[in-house]
Amino acid sequence: MPSKPAHDIIFYSFPTSGHAHRVELMLRAMELPFKRIDVDLGAKVQKQADFIALNPFGQVPVIDDNGTVIWDSTAILMYLALTYGDDTYLPREPKAMAEIVAWLGKASGPIMFGPALARRINVLNNNASKASSHAVAADLLDVMNARLTKQKWLVGGRATIADMAMYAYIAHAPEGDIDLEPYRHVTAWLDRIENLPFFVPMPRTPVGLWA
Repeated sequence: MPSKPAHDIIFYSFPTSGHAHRVELMLRAMELPFKRIDVDLGAKVQKQADFIALNPFGQVPVIDDNGTVIWDSTAILMYLALTYGDDTYLPREPKAMAEIVAWLGKASGPIMFGPALARRINVLNNNASKASSHAVAADLLDVMNARLTKQKWLVGGRATIADMAMYAYIAHAPEGDIDLEPYRHVTAWLDRIENLPFFVPMPRTPVGLWA
């Protein structure tokens, strides 16, 4: 197994970013040393030249691993697993890895246009279509609920980066007025993640069903 870094990985974050939360779960799961820097998104620090030099899209999360800068949450998960991990969180067996990559695609697609968008509408008073985001979320949750009737985790017999990538915006779907109660296998899966020894919660925002 690759050794852990002797230095702190600099982790640019924001407390209520589900993208950043994925990365923090991974850093903690792998017991990697890191220094978290919360970026003031309200002040548009992420759009200033110094930060744009780290991520041209001006978004969190970003990590700086002793000069190696990686942006995009799913890319960071892959990088950490491949650089410092064995196959615990990213199996190297081709079929399992392909399944994980497929779920990472869902984390960047239906998650973003479903529960994450519904939440964003409420948190930021966005004018996007909540009905459309709820429809996308329902389709996603139906598939996940069916899959989780047969297994405890999204891929294989243990938590992987697929579970970490999908967790935050589903757990916080009620902030977008999405009721998780009908999806009991999904809520059981959320409970399993929250009972992992390295888990830390993302702060709730008092909007939607959690207002």
